[in-house]
Amino acid sequence: MNIGVVGCGAMGSIYAALLASSGNHVLAVDTNAGHVQAINARGLRVSGASGDRTVRITACVTPPAQPLDLVIIAVKGTHARVAATTAQSLIGAATLVLTIQNGLGAADAVAEVVGGARLIVGVAQGFGASLPAPGHAHHNDMKAIRMGAYDTLDQASVERVVACYQAAGFDAAAAPDIAAMQWEKLICNVAYSAIAALTGLTVGEIMDHPELATVSQAAAVEAWRVARARDIAIAVDDPVRLVRDFAARMPAAKPSVLLDIEAGRRSEVDVINGAVPREAQKVGLDAPVNDTLTRLVLALQRRHANTTGETA
Repeated sequence: MNIGVVGCGAMGSIYAALLASSGNHVLAVDTNAGHVQAINARGLRVSGASGDRTVRITACVTPPAQPLDLVIIAVKGTHARVAATTAQSLIGAATLVLTIQNGLGAADAVAEVVGGARLIVGVAQGFGASLPAPGHAHHNDMKAIRMGAYDTLDQASVERVVACYQAAGFDAAAAPDIAAMQWEKLICNVAYSAIAALTGLTVGEIMDHPELATVSQAAAVEAWRVARARDIAIAVDDPVRLVRDFAARMPAAKPSVLLDIEAGRRSEVDVINGAVPREAQKVGLDAPVNDTLTRLVLALQRRHANTTGETA
């Protein structure tokens, strides 16, 4: 397949490298000029759970007018709409679009730009990805990727993209219930994202911390209760065990919200922990743990913005 990865950061680089390694023609699009230059000069290196490899792909900051078979939107949730707009020149009449983000709401934003009939929504579970250097992505684990049609897309098209990921070595499968798979990932994310951003700790350190583990588990249980109140068909009976198993697989991982705070970037905490109180309001509930964690991270971002002159 001819594939474009829009948002070739940590996770996007893993998709790009492994998909290229299995014989696909991959174009990487990213706003990080240093990363783009390194990929074009030396190739894209991915190390960690999938091995250590360097593949030659083409990277650019501005995509060409070149319709592809598949466009993958791999940016953070807060940037999904902008990325979908950027990707328009890569989308033709038969192009499929796969959007993979943490949290809730990004798929709706992408659908408004590219149309829901071509859109596949994905969830990546337990990768723990980072960019140690320009042109180099690392991931601590490689658990699963699940995909489902956003709207009216036929199942055969979804299975075609699933098969492409499977051929590249991913544990990929089609999921009949998009909402359930998003919420199951969200429960894991809220347990660690905001707390890691506030403390600088890894998921394993939070899991084993005598005080923070209690807060982490409370955030997860709160999200689990909201999901059940909203009649989301999550296959989770014990959210505490779920999030402990999640952290145990990759204890050294730093959540993306922490990586953003460390890099001075705006984080996606508002679509992760911040999504829980918004969804709770829809069913007349409160979510004070996740609401508090979200506000604390947003305050930290604003403090950084005031110090550096950047926009939070």
